[in-house]
Amino acid sequence: MAERATSGHDDKRRVLEATDIVRLIGEHVALRKQGREFKCLCPFHDDHNPSMYVVPAKQIYHCFVCGAGGDSLTFAIDYFKMSFREALQFLADRAGIKLAPPPRRTHDTNEPDVPGVSREVLMGGNKAAGEFFRAILGHAQHGEAARGLLERRGVSPAMIEQFQLGAAPDRWDGLLLTMTGKGLDTQAFLAGGLLKARETGGTYDALRHRLVFPIHDSLGRVIAFGGRKLRDEDEPKYLNSPETLLFNKSATLYGLPFASASIRAQNRVIVTEGYMDCIGCHQAGVINVVATLGTALTSQGARVLRRLCDTIVLLFDGDDAGQRAADRAVEILFAEPVDVKIATMSAANDPALRGDVPIAKDPDELLKQPRGSERFERMIEQSVDALDWWAARLKARTGSLALSARARAIDDEIARLVELGLRGIAPVRQQLIVRRIASLAGVDEATIRRALPAQPRRVAPGGASGQEDPNSAGASSSSTSRGTSGELLIACLLTDPGLVADLHDEDRAWLNGASAERSAAAGLLARLVLAATPGTPARDVLAGLEDRDGLTLAASLLADIERRTDGHHARLLETWRSVLDGARQRRLIQTAGQSGDATARLAILAQVQRAGGNRLAFPKISPR
Repeated sequence: MAERATSGHDDKRRVLEATDIVRLIGEHVALRKQGREFKCLCPFHDDHNPSMYVVPAKQIYHCFVCGAGGDSLTFAIDYFKMSFREALQFLADRAGIKLAPPPRRTHDTNEPDVPGVSREVLMGGNKAAGEFFRAILGHAQHGEAARGLLERRGVSPAMIEQFQLGAAPDRWDGLLLTMTGKGLDTQAFLAGGLLKARETGGTYDALRHRLVFPIHDSLGRVIAFGGRKLRDEDEPKYLNSPETLLFNKSATLYGLPFASASIRAQNRVIVTEGYMDCIGCHQAGVINVVATLGTALTSQGARVLRRLCDTIVLLFDGDDAGQRAADRAVEILFAEPVDVKIATMSAANDPALRGDVPIAKDPDELLKQPRGSERFERMIEQSVDALDWWAARLKARTGSLALSARARAIDDEIARLVELGLRGIAPVRQQLIVRRIASLAGVDEATIRRALPAQPRRVAPGGASGQEDPNSAGASSSSTSRGTSGELLIACLLTDPGLVADLHDEDRAWLNGASAERSAAAGLLARLVLAATPGTPARDVLAGLEDRDGLTLAASLLADIERRTDGHHARLLETWRSVLDGARQRRLIQTAGQSGDATARLAILAQVQRAGGNRLAFPKISPR
C-alpha cells in the first residue's frame, strides 16, 4: 500500500516529535545539566558566560542575552545556515522520516532572495565536485600520482574513505568538461573557486594534478577544498578554496565533524597544523584532533572549539615556524576564556624515548614510528600552559639584555598585550599576567599596572559593554524575562493549554488586543494559544507557527516560565492565577477611572476589594 502523502504542517509536526532537541544541540555544543534544563555557550553570539538554555520538557532553546530561540527546526536553520526545506529534510533524514514531496514552487520566508549563487546551489556544486575528485583518485591513470603519495604516507583506505580524499587530474579542463557534460551550470563552480575565468574568455580548472582534501562543515557537508601539489616544481604546495557563502577560513577547522564527539567526551581538543597530521592522528586512534587551514588558530576558530570543550592543546612542529606560531598562540588567551596549552615535537623526540629512530618532524610521521602513540601521548601530557610558554619566551628574549633595553622590550610587550585586550579579560587571568610581567621586570605589580596605557572596555556585539550574566540581579529585564501580564499568560497557556477554560470572554478580548498592540508576533501567538484544544502539547501548538519572530518569542516565554516555576505545575497555577487576577483588577480600575458616575465607580471599587485588590491603586473619587 502506497504511503499517504502528508501536508507540510504534518511533516513539521512529525519531524519535531521525532527530534530530541537536547541530543540535536548537544551534538554541536557542549551542554551542562542545570536542574531540569541544560545550559551552554550560545553559538549565535560571542558568549563568554553560558547564557543559552535548552528546556527538554518544552523542546525549545533560548538565549537570555541575544534572544535567539526556537525549536529544533529553528536551531537547524540558524546554526547550519539552512533554508526551511533543507532543515526539515535534514531532521527528517536524521529521524528516518519520509517527507511528502515539496510543492512545485514555494516561497520560503526563511530564505530571502539574494543576488548571485545561493548557498544551496554552492552546496550542490561542491557535492558534485567532491564526487568527481573521488572518482579521479580511483582512476587508473589520472589518480596514480595521488594514490602513490597516499601509499608513501601510509594513509589507510579507511581514512581515504572517511575524509573523502580525491585527486584532480593533470589537465586544465577535467572538472569543467565533466560538469558541463552532466548539464550542470558552471556558475556554482566559478562561485566556489573550483573554476576560474580566463582573461581571454572561457574557464579552466583551479585544481590540477593535486591530491584533494574536501573541507567539511560541522554536519559533514563539503563546503570547500584543499589541494596538495604532486610535482615538486608546482607552487604553491597547498591551494585552498576562496571564502564563499559556505566557507569562512578563519572559523573552519579541518576534521571537525569526525572529531567533535571525541572532543566533547574528553573535554579537550588537539589542534594540528595540516591535513595529513589530522588524518594521521585519527588513523592512530587519536580522534579529538582537528587542523587549521594554513593559518594559526584564530579567535573565531577558538570560539567554535570552546563550545565543545574547555582545553585547547596547540600542537606545533619543532622548527622555527612552529615556534613563531606558538608565540602567536598567546593571542587566543585574550580572545576567548579558554585554557590554551602548547605542545611541541621536541618532547616526543627526546632521545631517551626515541632511541635509534629518526627524529619525527610532524605528528603524522611520529605516530607511524615505533612507540609513536606512547611518545605522542607524553608530548600532549607535557604540554605547557600558554601563559607559562609566553613568560618563558619573553624571559629568553629579555634576560640577557641590558637594563634599559630590557625595560623597553617589556614596555613593548605590555603595549602589545593591551592592544590584544589585556584590560578586557577576566580579572584573575589579568592578575596572573601582570604578576608574570612584574616578576620578569623585577618590579612590583603596582608599577606594571601604572604602566598599562588606558584602553576602553571592549564592546560586545549589539553595543553593550561586556557581557551580562543572565542570572545576575543587574541583568536587564529585556534579556532575562518577559514582564507583561499578557506574555506571562501566553507562556502559561503554552505550558498548559487547559488553562484557557479559566478565561472569560473579556479576558480573551483583552489578551488578544494587548498582545497585538505589543507586537505582531505576540498577537499571532495569542491567537494560536487561545484557539488550541485543551491538552494540546506546546510543540503541536507551535507546529503551525511559520512566523520566525513568533517562534522566537514563544521560546523566550517558555524558557522564562520554566525558570519561574522550575517545572512544577502547582507553581504554574499560582503564577497563572496571580497574573490573571492582577490583569482583571487593573482592567476594573481602568474602567472605574474612565467612569464619570461616582456610584458606578464605588461599585467597581467594591468588586476590586472583594477580589483582594489594592484600594490605594483605585483612582480618587472626587465629589461632583
